[in-house]
Amino acid sequence: SGDTVVKALGPEEILAILPHRYPFLLVDRIQEIVQNEYAIGIKNVTLNEPFFQGHFPHYRVMPGVLVIEAMAQVGGVLVYYSAAVKHGKTPLFTGIDRGKFRRQVTPGGQLVMRLEVMRRRGPVWRMRGQAFVEKALAAEAELQVYLADNPREGQKR
Repeated sequence: SGDTVVKALGPEEILAILPHRYPFLLVDRIQEIVQNEYAIGIKNVTLNEPFFQGHFPHYRVMPGVLVIEAMAQVGGVLVYYSAAVKHGKTPLFTGIDRGKFRRQVTPGGQLVMRLEVMRRRGPVWRMRGQAFVEKALAAEAELQVYLADNPREGQKR
C-alpha cells in the first residue's frame, strides 16, 4: 500500500512529538506505526504513579479518564506521523464518543493501546481506540484528534 511502517519509538521520540511531560505523559513506547492506519503504544503502570496516591489509597486503580488520555496520546503520535509533519504542529485531543470501561487497570499491569484511523477530514482525525491489559480489553472509545498549529510557536521563553 506504500504506507511507511515505523518499527518503534522510544521516550525521546515521543517527547519530541507530544507536548505532555511527566506526570502527564502516559505513553512509554510506541511498538509499531503504520501511517494512516494504526499505532500500538505501551504504558507501564507502576505503583509509583502519582495518581495512585489518591485513586484509591487502599484499592489502587488507574483512573479511567487517564486510560482514555493515554489512548489519545498514542493517537496523537499516529496523527503526527501519518500527516508527515516536520515541526510547528501539535496533535490535540478534541473529542470522545462511545467510551466504555471494561476492566480495571492496576499497578504492575502493562497497558497496550491500539489506535486505528477511521477517517480524516483535513486536520481532523477520527480513531477507534482499544486498551488492553494482559490481552483483556480494559477500555475502548472513538477519539478525535486535531492537528493544530503549535501553540508554543512564536512565544519567547
